[in-house]
Amino acid sequence: MFKERQIRREIRKLSRRTPKAHSLWRDAWRRLIRNKAAIAGGLIIFALIIIAAGANWIAPYTYTEGRIQDNYLHPNSEHWMGCDFMGRDIMSRIIYGARISLSAAFVGALTSFFIGVIYGLTSGFFGGKVDNVMMRFVDIMFGFPTLILIILLMVYFKSTFSVIEPGTFRGVMSAIDRSMGGMFFIFIGIGVTSWLGMARLIRGMVLSVREKEYVEAARAVGAPRTRLLFRHIFPNVLGPAIVAQALQIPGFILYEAFLSFIGLGVNPPTPSWGMMLSEGYVGMRSHFHLVLWPAVAISITLFAFNFLGDGVRDAFDPRQTR
Repeated sequence: MFKERQIRREIRKLSRRTPKAHSLWRDAWRRLIRNKAAIAGGLIIFALIIIAAGANWIAPYTYTEGRIQDNYLHPNSEHWMGCDFMGRDIMSRIIYGARISLSAAFVGALTSFFIGVIYGLTSGFFGGKVDNVMMRFVDIMFGFPTLILIILLMVYFKSTFSVIEPGTFRGVMSAIDRSMGGMFFIFIGIGVTSWLGMARLIRGMVLSVREKEYVEAARAVGAPRTRLLFRHIFPNVLGPAIVAQALQIPGFILYEAFLSFIGLGVNPPTPSWGMMLSEGYVGMRSHFHLVLWPAVAISITLFAFNFLGDGVRDAFDPRQTR
């Protein structure tokens, strides 16, 4: 009895000294919250989400409200950021414009993530002819410059679905786009091209993971394909997929701003930071505030997403120490 008690005490002491196992997600979260730049970026993004969601209550004016006597008005106590060429409050339009940029960022990211992950998992897991055919299609799509392809798609959408034809497919698509201020076709244009890189990344990782020992062991004991795919392969490619997608988000914001700048984005008078730059650069020599504040808003948003994306990448880096 005495020896048994002594052995139990030794086991308890050893168990206390043995470090507890940490999961990948828990370690990644701990590294992320220690990254001050990533936390600052996350707080800015959270503030932008609050501003965009509460734009109706936060903005001092509506984005269409303007007065002729306030045309090109410089910043003052009533209009902190001044007014544009139609006398509309720039601060209010920037607040409402946050909805457009964040919508393009999150919808583009979600579309790219889901399509790319499903496509890459299917191609890499089944391999053979399925993988060959699916990847050749991706190679063909990669042959077109992404930005030029998006522009061509937007030109096609704007010209084809601009005619109002109630009861037809074109009429329905046009009505949906008008109800969303011109964002619907932007979502389609970004979604059609944004998943290609994600699909290629996931496919390569699946080809590597499916040859690991634990996958071979599960296959040897008779595990079904669905269990191999969703239990053993998908969790091991999810972390890098999230990191890659987080780093792509600033590109979606730039796509939307560029399309709006060249007139292929949102429909006026829906406010977009890119459209505000397009409307203000003509008179920027004498009215610099017309382009200053939209440029600052785009820069801050891009910096925030880049800081957060870099922090997420470092948090999931296995070479990082605890």
